Amino acid sequence: MRVLGIETSCDETGVAVYDARLGLLSDVLYSQVAMHAEYGGVVPELASRDHVRRLLPLIRKALQQADTAREQIDGVAYTAGPGLVGALLVGAAVGRSLAWGCGVPSIGVHHLEGHLLAPMLEENPPQFPFIALLVSGGHTLLITVEGVGQYKIIGESLDDAVGEAFDKTAKLLDLGYPGGPVLEQTARKGDPTRFKFPRPMTDRPGLDFSFSGLKTFAMNTLHANEMNEQTKADIALAFQTAAVETLAIKCQRAIRETGLKQLVVAGGVSANSALRERLNALAVKERTRVSYPRLKFCTDNGAMIAYAGCLRLQAGELEPPRFEARARWSIDTLTAL
Repeated sequence: MRVLGIETSCDETGVAVYDARLGLLSDVLYSQVAMHAEYGGVVPELASRDHVRRLLPLIRKALQQADTAREQIDGVAYTAGPGLVGALLVGAAVGRSLAWGCGVPSIGVHHLEGHLLAPMLEENPPQFPFIALLVSGGHTLLITVEGVGQYKIIGESLDDAVGEAFDKTAKLLDLGYPGGPVLEQTARKGDPTRFKFPRPMTDRPGLDFSFSGLKTFAMNTLHANEMNEQTKADIALAFQTAAVETLAIKCQRAIRETGLKQLVVAGGVSANSALRERLNALAVKERTRVSYPRLKFCTDNGAMIAYAGCLRLQAGELEPPRFEARARWSIDTLTAL
């Protein structure tokens, strides 16, 4: 089966072609970062309009790179949620229309399932069952994964997602947009001995997270010190260290509580080098294997949607004639394959 995947959940337009036998044949992406940087964050209406402009040319480009005619596509997968409703509707409308016109089935893919399965596109993919840490601008989740669609949330953020906290702290420090990568870069210049931030919710049992207080602690620290480039770097490093250590502590608890010896880390924040270094050290200590997607697949992309959609279409999942976009959609409600 050969599947065209479409991703339009937020501020990146991604299209890919995945073949069940041959693997990933093409992957193209257009990022709206430059457009949204002027506003310091994603403007939903602008995001939706840009998806309309970019999607059809990217589909043609992905098919060309895959040396695939439209008639050779056996199915179409698109992100149905969660995400920005207007942006999701663009991909859903185009995906369903293309499938209808080609006479092939289509499937709406859960955005987080795409991220969770992205490491499966690597040469040495993880094996079920495993623990997944999904960390992005909108989500911080610990999930036990028994198989495709067999997900149980065992920990989640009670307020800000960790990626959201990174972005807000970067904005507080006037570092620019997008916040996560620029904060990580700034933190490399920081003094690790100057500030020590708390590790929220690690002094009590459980696997849930809270990051809003960490952002507030950064703000208070900034106000209590002279504002200069070194102070910004020191705060960025202290914040990143605290966030990374908090994630590692909760992952260690999850490994020990579940007994699972495979950890998958995915989502935009999984590209953070400090987080990878800390979790790699944890994996050695706990005799656990840790897997990540390649850096280009940490952020939103069409490849993960094409892959997840291919699995579900191969399993015989079919959609009714209508389609919907879901701003909110819990991953533990998905059908198991």
